[in-house]
Amino acid sequence: MEVLTRAEWHELREAHVARMRRFTGPHQERKLRKEKHPVMDFLFTYYSHRPVRLERWHPGPGVVLEDAAEYLEFPHYKATPDGVALDVESFLGQRAKTVEFVRQLLTATLSRPPRLGCFGLHEWAMVYRQEPEEIRHNAWPLRLGSDGTDRVVEASRIQCGHFDAFRFFTQPARPRNALQPTREDQVANEQPGCLHANMDLFKWAYKMEPATPSDLVADCFELAADVRELDMRASPYDLAGLGYDPVPIETPDGRAEYARQQAAFAERARPLRERLVFVCQSILTVTSLR
Repeated sequence: MEVLTRAEWHELREAHVARMRRFTGPHQERKLRKEKHPVMDFLFTYYSHRPVRLERWHPGPGVVLEDAAEYLEFPHYKATPDGVALDVESFLGQRAKTVEFVRQLLTATLSRPPRLGCFGLHEWAMVYRQEPEEIRHNAWPLRLGSDGTDRVVEASRIQCGHFDAFRFFTQPARPRNALQPTREDQVANEQPGCLHANMDLFKWAYKMEPATPSDLVADCFELAADVRELDMRASPYDLAGLGYDPVPIETPDGRAEYARQQAAFAERARPLRERLVFVCQSILTVTSLR
């Protein structure tokens, strides 16, 4: 067990808060102004981790905090002779199924090569043949208009294997997908080239808090923020007014650029996925040793 003095863990906690406030601060300011942001809101609405929780620092397993009685107010912490530490047995008593699912999902994903041929068409399928008032981000125009957007969908081979993207397809778009993913086959389908699978590393990280060290949660969040930018730059929306130049996946050059960035994100996500698997295995070991 690593023991951190109060000065040491305070420094780590303050650095984490400052790191996350680069995102939570602007989000909170937009909320006060009742201003929607089609790119960044996703990180705080689709994902259910509130800003105050994102700013909260946790050391993770194997660390004792000296003079940290305030952490005993949080679930799954315990007092030890040297200070306060994660109570792994208490945590697993409530979260063992989640941890085992995350381990299985991420291990299976790591075993597969990335597929890079989807070109972000899931966002196009989410607006296919929709009336303007039904479109999720209808405050922002479609770059090609409704008819042009529909033609791109109809001329493309859509092959989205991520259930949580597919479930937002419009009804007319669903039969056009080469795959029909379900929640039940998520472990069998997920692959490391998928933008949504890589954004979801943030979800799996925070779902295992406080067992996930906050530096890993922050790394996953920052990856999700960068991936989300590509996700929406490649979407049918015109977001130039927000400073997002399009990645026009309806063109050969746009598709090549999308695949290049998609491959780079797959590489960046791999060590984070490995670290999350390590967290799962580390805390599940406690169960096997009982």
